Amino acid sequence: MITIIQTYGSMLLQALGKTLLLTLLSLVFAMIIGLVFSLMNVGKNRFFNFIGTAYVDGVRGVPLIVLAYFIYFGVPTGIKMMGIQDFRLTALQAGTIALAMNCGAYMAEIIRAGIESVDKGQMEASRSLGLNYAKSMRLVVLPQAVRTMIPSIINQFIITLKDTSILSVIGFPELTNMGKTISGNTFKSLETWAIVGIMYMVVIITLSKVAKRVERRVNRGR
Repeated sequence: MITIIQTYGSMLLQALGKTLLLTLLSLVFAMIIGLVFSLMNVGKNRFFNFIGTAYVDGVRGVPLIVLAYFIYFGVPTGIKMMGIQDFRLTALQAGTIALAMNCGAYMAEIIRAGIESVDKGQMEASRSLGLNYAKSMRLVVLPQAVRTMIPSIINQFIITLKDTSILSVIGFPELTNMGKTISGNTFKSLETWAIVGIMYMVVIITLSKVAKRVERRVNRGR
């Protein structure tokens, strides 16, 4: 293990950095997607309710690996059939889209649950003061809902970080993919995967501790 770390340590750290980059990018876009579809689900418009529910149920019903294959291989092929021959997606772009769509579906449910946890009287009171629905949601309801959502959002960040390992199937050079490469070069599978597992464990345990601390602070604030 020491020999592997000495030889491939910098490559493993670079792969870990790309894993974290992919996770952060995916989570940012997932937050936007989740907010849009959660607002569709909590509104009173049945058409928007249908779109929000269809997206959440549809994306959650497709395995992430299938979604990644579809975006990386299927979407460029479909666009080329439409006459655009130069279109292609990098592994980072396809991986970010796949993870953001997948994480966004779960984030939509987290945000929806957070909004619905706020007492309905808050919305009624803000509307009675002359605020429209959008301002009431932005200034009154969402700030209160965020307190409830923070621990779940951090947990979703951890789940998304682990899901990045699936994207090794489309060639993105994240930590698991680098582990495959090093294992193939050294023929030391036990030692290589032990190192990769420890690296994942250190990052995820750190994030878990942060999530628990944030949750304690939120509960103490209440």
